[in-house]
Amino acid sequence: MTRYAHKIFTALGLSAVLVAGAAHADDNKKISIVDDRGVTVEVPAQPTRIASISYFADDVALALGIKPVASTYMSKGREPEFLLGLTSGMKQIGQRAKPNLELLSEAKPDLIVAIRRYTVGNAAQLQNIAPYVAYNMELLEESYSETAALSKLLGKPERGEQLNADFRKHLAEFAAKAPKDVHPRFLIMWGGATPFAFHTENTSASIVAAIGGDNVPGPKTPGGEFGIDLSLETMLEKDPEVIFVYDSGPDRPHESNPIWSQLSAVKNNRVFYVGDQWVETNGPIAREIVLREAAHYLYPDTFPAVDVKAEAAKLIPAELQN
Repeated sequence: MTRYAHKIFTALGLSAVLVAGAAHADDNKKISIVDDRGVTVEVPAQPTRIASISYFADDVALALGIKPVASTYMSKGREPEFLLGLTSGMKQIGQRAKPNLELLSEAKPDLIVAIRRYTVGNAAQLQNIAPYVAYNMELLEESYSETAALSKLLGKPERGEQLNADFRKHLAEFAAKAPKDVHPRFLIMWGGATPFAFHTENTSASIVAAIGGDNVPGPKTPGGEFGIDLSLETMLEKDPEVIFVYDSGPDRPHESNPIWSQLSAVKNNRVFYVGDQWVETNGPIAREIVLREAAHYLYPDTFPAVDVKAEAAKLIPAELQN
C-alpha cells in the first residue's frame, strides 16, 4: 500500500459530528439520516444489500449477523483475519481509497457505507448507484456513535448498544488489570522513509493509551490533523519502547535507515507489524481485538497472546462463519 492515505488528512480533515440513527420515518420503506458530512440521506428502512467502502460496515454488519454483498480491501489479495476472511465471499470493489464504481454498481447494493475522507470527492456518483452514507471512522468516541448509528440503520439498534456497552466494560476491565507503575512509550505508524505516526485521538492510539500506554506523538493540536510525519531522528529522541506498524506488505524502507536499529523497541524486539484491525478500528470486532492485542504487547507478563480468529469468532454469528 502506498502512503497516499496519510496526505489527505490535512486536505479533508474531520467535520460534522455524527447525528446517530434515523431522524424520522417517512414511511415503511424509507428513513432519513444525517451522516458525518452533515448531509441528509434517504435510505431503506431495512437494507439487505450492503456495500462497504472500508472494513467498518463489514465489521458492524457481521457482528449484527448480516453479510455485506461487496467490500473494498486494504491490501489486494489479503483477507482480514479479524473478519475471518469472510470478505472473500463478497464482491471485491477495489482498494478502499480508490473504489471501482463500475464494480460497485454491479453488486446492486441498496446501501453504501463509506469512509468519508476517501469518498467525498465522488459522493454524487456513489449516490447515483445507491443511498450513500459516510462516516469519519477516526476517533474512539466516533466508534461508539457510528456503531450505534449503523446498527440502528441496519435494524438492530439494541445489538449495537450492547456491543458498545460491552466494549466500554472490557476497556475498563483491561485498564484496571494493567500494571499501574508502568507506562510504556508507544508509537503507532505507517512505515516509510519518513514514518507517519498517529496522535492519541486516533482510535487505536486511544485504546493503547487507555490501558496505560504513553503515546509518543501525544495529542493533536486543536483543529490539526490526526497524524504527523515523524522523522527517525525525532523518533530516536523520543525513543518509543513499543512500536506498532501498520503492515502494508514487504516494502519497509524505514528499516533501512541506520537510526531504526538504535531504537529501544527495535533492540528489544518490541516492534509489532499489526493487522488491518489496527487501521480500521472503529467497528465492534476490530476494537475488541486491538484492545486485547495492545494489552499483550504492552504487558506480556499480565495479558496472554491473542488468537485473532478465535476472538473474531466470538463476535460473528456461527451461521455466517460456515
